[in-house]
Amino acid sequence: MPAGGAAPGVALPAFHELAAPKAWRTIDFISDLHLSPALPRTLQAWAAYLRETPADAVFMLGDLFEVWVGDDARSLPFEHHCVDLIAEAASRRSVAFMAGNRDFLLGAAMLQDCGLMGLPDPTVLDAWGQRVLLTHGDALCLADTDYQAFRREVRSDAWQREFLAKPLAERLQIAAEIRRQSQSRQRFDGMRDADVDTGTAVAWMHAMGTAEMVHGHTHRPGSQLLAPGFKRHVLSDWDLDDAERPRAEVLRLSRDGFERLAPGLR
Repeated sequence: MPAGGAAPGVALPAFHELAAPKAWRTIDFISDLHLSPALPRTLQAWAAYLRETPADAVFMLGDLFEVWVGDDARSLPFEHHCVDLIAEAASRRSVAFMAGNRDFLLGAAMLQDCGLMGLPDPTVLDAWGQRVLLTHGDALCLADTDYQAFRREVRSDAWQREFLAKPLAERLQIAAEIRRQSQSRQRFDGMRDADVDTGTAVAWMHAMGTAEMVHGHTHRPGSQLLAPGFKRHVLSDWDLDDAERPRAEVLRLSRDGFERLAPGLR
């Protein structure tokens, strides 16, 4: 139940709530891997992490893929390989997925094939008496009004029906063109310097009785007080193919709180 009202003028989304099984000891959070054939080292590190993590659950909070043009893409060689990796991991632990701005078209067929638990955005996780708000983060970047308008458009049923009705080859071509054109890509991702709106984030947390929030999207890993009693934990993006600044990080939650780990650490 909500712990209090939102700030005046702040519209609240629908919140999903998830209770972690009491037997779970640790939950891992990752996001923004942007998996693609162009990032083989990142793919290798992610595959090794899924095999080796001791966590009882892995929550992937959006932008797992560089692009996802519809669940029929899972038949393509790279995507099919990723399906196999996720399905194998999901056979041994709980694996959950929340859509990001790059893979919001990942749907029920993909979830079923992989054994993934779908997480609506936002979701409140209740684990060991701790309540944590989970979101990809892009919906909170309110100062980027152009992106928010674009986000509303592409998340509509009408837009998605029209796009998914196109042949797979055409959808892949459209996605490739977006990646080539910096202006289109910025519209798709939002401004690089955009951050979550502090007042709205705190209003979400206050309304749902959560003192902590986990999100990705901004590629600015770290933990920060948004207001007294309200803390956020920002997930790292993964790019181990970047020779100058390789990066990958797991945020792990246990009864003792949060800790940040390199993906190879247990």
